[in-house]
Amino acid sequence: MTCSFTRRAVLGGASLAIATLGSAPSLAATKIQRLVSPGGIEAWFMQDATVPLIAMEYAFGGGATQDPNDKPGVGHMVAGLLDQGAGDLDFKTFHERLDRRAIELSFDSTRDQFRGSLRMLKDNRDEAFDLLRMALTSPRFDAADVERIRTAVLANLRRDSTNPSTLANRKFLEVAFNDHPYARQAGGTVESVPKIDVADLKDYVRRVIAKDTLKIAVVGDVDPQSLGKLLDKAFGSLPAKAELTQVADVVAAKPPQRVYVPLDVPQTVVSFGGPGVRRSEPDFMAAYVVNQILGGAGLSSRLFREVREKRGLAYSVRETLLWMDHSALFVGKTGTRADRAGETVEEIEKQVRRMAEEGPTQQELDNAKSYLKGSQMLALDTSSKLAQALLQYQLDKLPIDYIEKHCALVDAVTLEDARKAAQRLWGQGLLTVIVGRSPWPQPSRPPRHRATTPPPAAVQPGAVPSAGTPATPN
Repeated sequence: MTCSFTRRAVLGGASLAIATLGSAPSLAATKIQRLVSPGGIEAWFMQDATVPLIAMEYAFGGGATQDPNDKPGVGHMVAGLLDQGAGDLDFKTFHERLDRRAIELSFDSTRDQFRGSLRMLKDNRDEAFDLLRMALTSPRFDAADVERIRTAVLANLRRDSTNPSTLANRKFLEVAFNDHPYARQAGGTVESVPKIDVADLKDYVRRVIAKDTLKIAVVGDVDPQSLGKLLDKAFGSLPAKAELTQVADVVAAKPPQRVYVPLDVPQTVVSFGGPGVRRSEPDFMAAYVVNQILGGAGLSSRLFREVREKRGLAYSVRETLLWMDHSALFVGKTGTRADRAGETVEEIEKQVRRMAEEGPTQQELDNAKSYLKGSQMLALDTSSKLAQALLQYQLDKLPIDYIEKHCALVDAVTLEDARKAAQRLWGQGLLTVIVGRSPWPQPSRPPRHRATTPPPAAVQPGAVPSAGTPATPN
């Protein structure tokens, strides 16, 4: 199959869909353009008048890595408060204006970026961009709103303290990144969130929300001239330069390691992973393809077949590549009965070793390529999803015509490329975190591994092994 596509309107809901996958001439490369506003604000832009809708995604560099060391969660609190009132509009008035015009405005603090999303009907664009301007430049941080958001954040944190999936994620990052900012909880902790004050929130906005790190993607029914003016309205008065704390590059802790966290819950959760491949590296695409074979989406991965279908050990098991500005991981997760957790971990490790030693078959490679090419296009079936993709391509420093190049890059991966990538990813084994009831009669003595690499050291319940030393900054 090919990756070329055309777009047409879908009646029923304000959405845009990819309507044709096949041999039709591609329109994507000719429609995606780099736009610079009169005030110098740059955006990637696809004009599409099939429905009267505009979707914008944008990001500022920084994110949770810019939280103070002793106050993780500041960026998360800011994201929850920017739309709670701004300028001369209190919370109620601000949301009444959003609701009256059906404007969707949201913010999020990820590990490396502070992100925002804006969606509106074409006729409401002026008010939507004006409300965004107010949220970014003059957030109120009224005491009542701060306490309401703080209460909600703390409630979520307390609930997550007994969630095995959340605990497994947190412990995995602690083991992988030790004292690096990536090991911190991006959403904060029950100890840090009560200490965050309005001065912390204002300082975060002052340091992070600035034009020099801003990336923007817009898809929808607006002409370039009008969009340029709207971008200047929303972003033009922001500070020219952010004041970001430097963040070191880091390589995740070297496998194999295993951690057991006791928790009396019916289902045991297993998180596993290790050092990955950064998006800028030449062999990223080979890693992307071979990871689909081992544990990617769909029902045909080796882990799904061997762990679920053949042995019935888990309902689902997935693995994915995770790349960040300063590191990269492969990460996977599954859940199983406590009395089968040890067997599940052993089977996952067995399949990882097998892939590292033998690599995929040619048939597996061909099937993975076909799946990845099709799913890439189907993932861009709305204006919002396309805007999100165009933003991510910018953050990943990919070319503006990457959508057109994606299939050729997937096709170029050879069987030898895939085997080398498999050895690099999984040749050292796994970092594994097990959360739940004891998976073995004696948790400090896991069963003997039939591995070509030495088995992980035994870990006492709740203990965290040394995660290594973060790499020196490049």
